[in-house]
Order: sequence, then C-alpha cells, then structure tokens
Amino acid sequence: MQVTLTTIFLLCCSNVFMAFAWYAHLKELHNKPWLIAALISWGIALFEYLLQVPANRLGYTVMSFAQLKILQEVISLGVFVPFSIWYLKAPLKLDYLWAGLLLCGAAYFIFRAK
Repeated sequence: MQVTLTTIFLLCCSNVFMAFAWYAHLKELHNKPWLIAALISWGIALFEYLLQVPANRLGYTVMSFAQLKILQEVISLGVFVPFSIWYLKAPLKLDYLWAGLLLCGAAYFIFRAK
C-alpha cells in the first residue's frame, strides 16, 4: 500500500507541474513568441518528469501499464479541474463531473479483481 500511495503522491505533484507547463503560458506568455513559451514550458516540464518517471517506475512494481495509465488520467483530471478554475479562471462546468464519473468507471474496470 505504501508504494501505491507514494506513486499517487508523486503523480499528483508531477501533474501540478504538467498543468503549469502545458497551460500557464496561455495566460502568462500569450504576448511572447511561441518559442519562448515552449522553452519555458520545457523547463517546467523537466520538474514534471523528475517526479513522473520515478512514480511510474515505482508504481510498475505493483501495478500494470494499464493501471498506471488510468491512474494518471484520473489524477490529471483531478489536478486540472482545480487548476483551470483557480489559475486560469475558467468557469466550473458540469462536463467536469461527467468526465470524472467516466474516469471513475475506467478506474473501476482496470483495477477490479479478476
């Protein structure tokens, strides 16, 4: 259980960096050339990968590839929704709930015991 919790923690942290790397330039660097935005995003993404790679290596000791991928998607949405509302000032939409419920279904099917 400790490995799973550590994996989830590292993936959550990595997704915070990912959200900033992928989307913060749209708000903060919209008036800069795309190359500048890409270089800054790559710099932020380095920290994402420094957390994500160890998380996946650790998680793979107790989970399958499919389980790691679905876990990543659930965490990604769980981080992205608050990020988009808080940082990007996007409105909260009911579609987030539907997407989250579908991902919960995916998690159920990929993690259920056979």
